[in-house]
Amino acid sequence: MRRRWVLVAGGTSLLGAAVTGTALLADRTEAAPVPHLLSGPDWYTPDPAAEAAWLARGSVPGDGGPHGDMVRRALLDLRALSRANGAVAAGPAPSWNHAWPRDSAFAAVALARTGHLGDAVRVLRFLTAVMLPDGGFEARYRLDGSGPPDDRRRQDDGAGWALWALRAVLDSPGGHAHAEELRDLLEGALDFTLDRTRSGHRLPDPSPDYWERREASLTLGAVAPLLAGLEAAAAVLSRLRERTRAREVSAAAGRLAELVHDRFAPAGYPRYAQNPDAGVDAATAFLLPPFTARAGPAVLAAFDTYQERARRPAGGLAPGAGWRDDGVSWTPQTALVAWVGARIGRRDQANERLDWLNVHRTAWGSIPEKVLADGSPAGPAPLGWSAACAVLAVDTLERG
Repeated sequence: MRRRWVLVAGGTSLLGAAVTGTALLADRTEAAPVPHLLSGPDWYTPDPAAEAAWLARGSVPGDGGPHGDMVRRALLDLRALSRANGAVAAGPAPSWNHAWPRDSAFAAVALARTGHLGDAVRVLRFLTAVMLPDGGFEARYRLDGSGPPDDRRRQDDGAGWALWALRAVLDSPGGHAHAEELRDLLEGALDFTLDRTRSGHRLPDPSPDYWERREASLTLGAVAPLLAGLEAAAAVLSRLRERTRAREVSAAAGRLAELVHDRFAPAGYPRYAQNPDAGVDAATAFLLPPFTARAGPAVLAAFDTYQERARRPAGGLAPGAGWRDDGVSWTPQTALVAWVGARIGRRDQANERLDWLNVHRTAWGSIPEKVLADGSPAGPAPLGWSAACAVLAVDTLERG
């Protein structure tokens, strides 16, 4: 999450959760008033003719339906957040105007699924260009690709997200033709993931995840994307007819999956296996399609528990059950749940989440990062991760 410090009477408090028994270390110290909107309809200058032509080159999932306008705006927001070099800003507000590998991966998948393959490939080229020598990624990058904007700690899930997005882009119509030019991304991110997990024989060390804070204990949100990345890499290698290597990577994914489930399942897949009291969070979704091949009943139960315990007054979801109880809903997790719901056949659940996102957009139509307890939009708008998940959810419902 784009975590912020919030000024309160008598001092400061983190817009996040204090989880009992888990050491939390602040990763940012910048102050900003929250939760007013940090961008408006004039954050870029639209070119209606160019936008219409771009949309016409692909598809608008749900066009003509109840979510069509939201998807159209979300696609145009992804286009506006994208740069010619493939960088995709998380949002237009200053502290969000950087490229996170995680957000970029989701944007690439949404672009590829809606027929904008060239844009999606550019995103993966950018990730290739900024990938570190060991195949991992910084938490975020300047949009010119010159490096991280600060000393925020690395986030190891980036390699997993890159591999997952690579598979989705290559599996899209015409995508396989780009396999060789994206070979460095496959090799680098795969080497990193295999190294961090010792080819699936161990769980990785703690790393920050989408909660955007330092972690002293391993989170499900850090390891689940690496598992998804290994499964995706095995599929890519199989398509490239490197069958022996594909079997080796698939075996590593199987071993890691066994470790993940052995460690997290007994307590119902909490955020921290070593601290069940921390509760479940949205990372339960990362153990379900479209991130893994199948939906296990225990994971589905945890997915339901997360939605029940993270529900906020306005009807959206917080990042986790242990997140700060401030009444704020977060659209990335709400949109993520909509997409996963669509993928596992829960159409009513997916439509309910999409309806909520639709009616809580900004006055100019973008999906904001947050929604307050009174239902008003807040934070930066648009937010690329939320836009991508909303597009993918409607696309999945439409394709059946």
